[in-house]
Amino acid sequence: MALKLTRRSLLATAAAAAAFPGYAADQPIRISVGFPPGGTTDVLARIVAANLGQKLGRSVIVENRPGASGNIAAQMVARSAPDGATLLFVPSSHATNASLYKKLPFDTEKDFTAIGMVARTPYVLVVHPRIPARSVAEFIALLKAQPGQFQYATASPGTGQHLAAELFKKLAGVEMTQIPYKGSSAALPDLIAGRTPIMFDNVALMVPHIRSGALRALGVTSEKRSPLLPSVAAVAETLPGYEIQGWFALLAPANTAPSLVREYNAALNAVVNDPAFVNRLGDLGAETMTGSPAMANEYIQKEVARWGGVIRSANISLD
Repeated sequence: MALKLTRRSLLATAAAAAAFPGYAADQPIRISVGFPPGGTTDVLARIVAANLGQKLGRSVIVENRPGASGNIAAQMVARSAPDGATLLFVPSSHATNASLYKKLPFDTEKDFTAIGMVARTPYVLVVHPRIPARSVAEFIALLKAQPGQFQYATASPGTGQHLAAELFKKLAGVEMTQIPYKGSSAALPDLIAGRTPIMFDNVALMVPHIRSGALRALGVTSEKRSPLLPSVAAVAETLPGYEIQGWFALLAPANTAPSLVREYNAALNAVVNDPAFVNRLGDLGAETMTGSPAMANEYIQKEVARWGGVIRSANISLD
């Protein structure tokens, strides 16, 4: 049996090499991350890389290339040889950057092919306890009664927090004023003090402050309730069609050999479906995502189109 598996592995490697001459099974796979070490994208990429390396029997290295909301790393990978040696781990800002920046040095949809999706995680709408609303419906009524009188915090313009608020404003027909900060951690003191009393942010980050009573949760942004906050309604229960989640995916340069994409996709799905991985992400309020490369490409294309409309209607630009 061991001999049979070894021959199969050798045949698969030979087939991949024949399909794409640049393929080298003995060289390390480098996963580029467009954000600094220690952030959510980096941490998740490293978890995936360690397990992906075990599945493929190869060394997988994470390289941080922070800057320009992930665009520096994306440009580097877009220009890399499509030989499977250079991949890109992206958060959902990869899709929104296509509309937030008028002139990108790459085409978000044409210069990459998806290996597969990894996970998604919702935001939660929180308010300071001084806000007299205990549900999404009461919050909407309050905003309509006092139009333009409330401010909400974001990690910075164009982030998921910002787009979550803009979609909420659009569907609810309300007005709020954005107060941008330099990251969620910078916004938190003013949020807890009630100076900027409203925010959409990552569920796992907000749970300790919700449980302590420092903040009140009004709704989660996923289609259904979060296991971390089972008593908190989904915003969609009041605003049908409202849904936004941060997501993560693994990409390769366009024109990577389909056989290689399928091999990497099978290994990635094995990683994502592992119970230990599922439980670890569940503790962070995230839900794993699996599927074919075609499904991942379609998902990302739909996200580009969907958020492009929201960004244009809100007149958001980072150029």
